[in-house]
Amino acid sequence: MDCRQEEIVQNLMTSYREVGGINHVDCGNLPSKRAIASLCEDLLQLMFPGFFSDEAVSSDEIELLTNELVASIRERLTGEVRRSLRLKSGKSDNREAANSLVCRFLSKLPGVRAVLRTDLEAAFEGDPAAQSFEEVILAYPGLEAIATQRIAHILYAEGVPLIPRMMTEWAHGRTGIDIHPGAKIGPYFFIDHGTGVVIGETCEIGERVKLYQGVGLVARSLAAGQQLKGTKRHPTIEDNVTIYAGATIVGGDTVIGRNSTIGANVFIMESVPPDKLYALGDQEHLIRDKKSRSKVKSAG
Repeated sequence: MDCRQEEIVQNLMTSYREVGGINHVDCGNLPSKRAIASLCEDLLQLMFPGFFSDEAVSSDEIELLTNELVASIRERLTGEVRRSLRLKSGKSDNREAANSLVCRFLSKLPGVRAVLRTDLEAAFEGDPAAQSFEEVILAYPGLEAIATQRIAHILYAEGVPLIPRMMTEWAHGRTGIDIHPGAKIGPYFFIDHGTGVVIGETCEIGERVKLYQGVGLVARSLAAGQQLKGTKRHPTIEDNVTIYAGATIVGGDTVIGRNSTIGANVFIMESVPPDKLYALGDQEHLIRDKKSRSKVKSAG
């Protein structure tokens, strides 16, 4: 086949003129996916010093190394935030706003570390296969996805476009766990195995919640599209809830009550009261009292 490069280029130029919406030309630079990926890796180093670095870190040098890493993250993230804010406001002079935002972000990282410690404890205590904290940090995809989401959530709450979602999608690609940066997640959160877990933007999760692989906390319907923006579309999961593999819970009005257990492979569009077991049995969904195991009601 004769490959005529000039003809190919001209055909692409015609496409660029005629097909809109997927061009970003004559505009400021967008945040870089490669830069965001590098920032995510370095932020994990800040959260778990000594775990994600190539060389051992000693207590004598950790302050110096942390100072250098924070300075590097601050400079690089500020540049990416400036690009992101330009897209939002259309203003090119946003250096001061970006600097201030990144400083606020960095100041909140010690608080994130405190919550991540509870997530680490939840994973270790909740999985008898876990041999050590070191194993959980280095080998459990759930903790990495949660850590990235908790970091990205700070930027999301600051109203930063693009970057928070880019961060959680970086983690999604590495772990198979898709947590929107807007989700509000309490401490002691554990995702076991993790592959295929989806947690939507307006989901609210309480303390000591445990999810297994394939759990979906999703919207009831997206047929209305952008008209749903800003509405509560995803379920609320209260404290001390366990949700087993393959369960799908939908809707912004759906609440899973505290201390309840959701069985595997169920589809839930209704709220479940506290202290209940919702499971599949005899071709129907049964809601049973967890203590007495007596049938409370069935839902078709």
